[in-house]
Amino acid sequence: MAVVSWKEILLVTGLVVGCYWNSLSCGFVFDDVSAILDNKDLRPSTPLGNLFLNDFWGTPMAEERSHKSYRPLTVLTFRLNYVFSELSAASYHLLNVMLHAVVCVLFLRVCRLFLDRTFSLLAALLFAVHPVHTEAVTGVVGRAELLSSIFLLAAFLAYTKSTSADHSIVWPPIALTVVLVASATLCKEQGITVVGICCVYEVFVAQGFTLPMLLDTLRQILLGKDGFPYAVLQTLLKLIVLVISTLLLVIIRVQVIQSQLPVFTRFDNPAAVSPTPTRQLTFNYLLPVNAWLLLNPSELCCDWTMGTIPLVESVLDLRNLATVLFYTFLCLLAHYSLRYRHSSAKTVIMALSLIVLPFIPASNLFFPVGFVVAERVLYVPSMGFCVLVAHGFKIVSNKGQLKKLSKVMIGVLLTTHAAKTFNRNWDWESEYTLFTSALKVNKNNAKLWNNVGHALENQNNYAMALRYFLQATRVQPDDIGAHMNVGRTYKNLNKSKEAEEAYLVAKSLMPQVIPGKKYATRVAPNHLNVYINLANLIRANDSRLEEADQLYRQAISMRPDFKQAYISRQELLLKMNKPTEARDAYLRALELDGTNADLWYNLAIVNIEMKDPSEALKNFNHALELNPRHKLALFNSALLMQESGEPRFWPEANRRFLTYVEEEPDDANGYFNLGMLAMDANENAAAEHWMRKAIGLQAGFRSALFNLALLYSQSKREVDALPVLDELLRHHPEHVKGLILKGDILMNHKKDTRGAKACFERILHMDPTNVQGKHNLCVVYFEERDLPRAERCLEETLALAPSEEYVRRHLNIVRSKMAAMSAAGEPLSREGASGSAKEEKPQEAKEEIAVGEKEGRAAVGVGTGAGDEKNARKSSVEGLRGGGADQTEPLDSTQAGKRTKGKSTKEINDIEEKRAAALKRLEEIERILSGD
Repeated sequence: MAVVSWKEILLVTGLVVGCYWNSLSCGFVFDDVSAILDNKDLRPSTPLGNLFLNDFWGTPMAEERSHKSYRPLTVLTFRLNYVFSELSAASYHLLNVMLHAVVCVLFLRVCRLFLDRTFSLLAALLFAVHPVHTEAVTGVVGRAELLSSIFLLAAFLAYTKSTSADHSIVWPPIALTVVLVASATLCKEQGITVVGICCVYEVFVAQGFTLPMLLDTLRQILLGKDGFPYAVLQTLLKLIVLVISTLLLVIIRVQVIQSQLPVFTRFDNPAAVSPTPTRQLTFNYLLPVNAWLLLNPSELCCDWTMGTIPLVESVLDLRNLATVLFYTFLCLLAHYSLRYRHSSAKTVIMALSLIVLPFIPASNLFFPVGFVVAERVLYVPSMGFCVLVAHGFKIVSNKGQLKKLSKVMIGVLLTTHAAKTFNRNWDWESEYTLFTSALKVNKNNAKLWNNVGHALENQNNYAMALRYFLQATRVQPDDIGAHMNVGRTYKNLNKSKEAEEAYLVAKSLMPQVIPGKKYATRVAPNHLNVYINLANLIRANDSRLEEADQLYRQAISMRPDFKQAYISRQELLLKMNKPTEARDAYLRALELDGTNADLWYNLAIVNIEMKDPSEALKNFNHALELNPRHKLALFNSALLMQESGEPRFWPEANRRFLTYVEEEPDDANGYFNLGMLAMDANENAAAEHWMRKAIGLQAGFRSALFNLALLYSQSKREVDALPVLDELLRHHPEHVKGLILKGDILMNHKKDTRGAKACFERILHMDPTNVQGKHNLCVVYFEERDLPRAERCLEETLALAPSEEYVRRHLNIVRSKMAAMSAAGEPLSREGASGSAKEEKPQEAKEEIAVGEKEGRAAVGVGTGAGDEKNARKSSVEGLRGGGADQTEPLDSTQAGKRTKGKSTKEINDIEEKRAAALKRLEEIERILSGD
């Protein structure tokens, strides 16, 4: 048995790299999106044990909507990719190329068992470049085929060593074979078929039996003329061990899927739900279709479902001739290989076993699968095909006159296949290129039109996407998903009427109630989204909320485990002011999926709506236990801790905000809230740093600018505060508190009464009823020694706020001052003013500004631009909208000392201390004025 040399390994590997290096520039397309981008099992935050509880797509095996494809070892390699490169597609494609090279080398090693050095290398080279493999190699999800093939070939090679030179059984290779078979099966289900290949090898190659010999031996035994030959007993013993091991694997596999087959619709595999004889004729016709893809891979398509291959509905259909020819050729090969003992027959029988046995699970002949034709499932069967082709060239090359021609044909075949493979890889660059290339091959598949539409939709090209979705409805008028896509696109184009009409068409195509029959067996879970989408559309109209709720409840009645319906209904219930029912809807959803961090997050938002912050924090923590990097839970739980007024929560709140900014380094609100937290803790340097960071990311960030100016003012750095206030007022000229603070600084520190007066007058121009601005303008008049005007101003202020005692006292002081000056014969206007109180009275303005002026933090919200807030209560998955507060203007500037939404206890105490100090200073000012 010739071994594989390093030169051959380098040749095969080099050819693989040459054909597939351009696949490294491809992204995640088609099924990659579900298996990689949307699969939480790849994330390190997901317990490793979940890989063995969920299917290939991350759905729990126990759920009815599960695909039942159990491939934990394949998902484990995806997870390793994620650990090293997260979602960098190039690393996933690189590993696929490397695995394909390993498969080619192992295949070369297997071919050496049946072919000589030259033609075994030819078989391996042809396998390396065959274009039908692009789906398995360039498509990331094709890794299941690659890994399963590695273990399959390794198991077969191990089994070939189970017989010693003296023809006795060697058990360690058999034990290793069983382990490798189990590993192959955990990568993809078809891996178990290697047991059948080993059985064929043992009987017809290792033992050298032919079918006539087996029949004769069986006849002799039945007639009692002879016992079991020793060789037959050894063979039976080895096969019994393999069969029992296989049965155990099958039993375990059935237990894993809980004896349930996956649910497929007629759109996935139309023949599967067709009557006899259409079903049988179509499934048998698919065999020559697959064979033709191996013979002539010129027209490859990523999706062969729906109307790609019309049903064979009559025995008179001419396509049945292809089926007859296929079975005739297959029977001739089987007859040749089973009748003779020479090496050529052994090569053919092994080639046939590699073609037929691994293809049986995907053939639809014994149980339906979720596709009509899939190129990636031909990965292992193509090994047998390549062996047959190489063997055929070997026979031809032995004929002298055809030897040179065969070499030319081999060269042309390898070159054309390599070029086709290389070019085919470019089709997998993006979803748009993949599906448009598929439409060139097949225009009768509505799914392809839909997928091109989705690709355009992802580029926000809704008008063009709509054209493809409408074409999908024309190709397949009863395609529920196509009509849903049309409705969604009309909605994106703000054409609500057309969207509703499309959704109603989709709804009308849903199966009607059949007494005693569950909807789950007849409806694809994603089709139920038509109720969700329609309800989401019509609930924009407040008069149709009950109608929307009825749609949600209808979806739930059809599938009580329809989690999305509970989540969407919860949002509606909040809008209908039914928070208790909304909470119950989420609790029901959590019963269905208690490991979903987003559900716990949304339940916390409901708790906030119900004014239950302690329960909200508990549920935020649940979400973070499941996903420690859940951005919205990090932000809002930290904010809740900050607003609790409990200093013991501040360190954890600070840690969560820091984690949040690691996840969202470009979100200014994370830094702003870190700054607010530092201000709460009187850490002024840190507060300044974070506020500056927020302003640098979001020019004109209103709250950050004001609070930074306020920080400077409170830190006796009024000169630094003025440029910040100028920037604030440049972006937000209507900012009342900024104008008040600027006026205070100008009057008390710059002695610029004119500038201060302009600030307060601007406030009154925007809001003539603003008490604080009006009062401070009165102070300016007093500073200017215009007592009559100050008196009139304070009278007007008192009329606006008759309950404000300090305004009344100030008015009395001014009147007393005017009376004293009149008695002394002094002028009451600016020209004769002594200004004895000039340094004292403006302090009152500052105190009025300081009380309650710390501007609110981004209360349960995350801003995206100057003056533009997004609601952080939005569910990261389901689109739940909460009732967040305006992050930048929570104070009512018309009332000094009114509490900011979300003020901490410490802030309230600070406010009260400042108010007490203000009153004390007010008394001093009054004594000075009275004495003067």
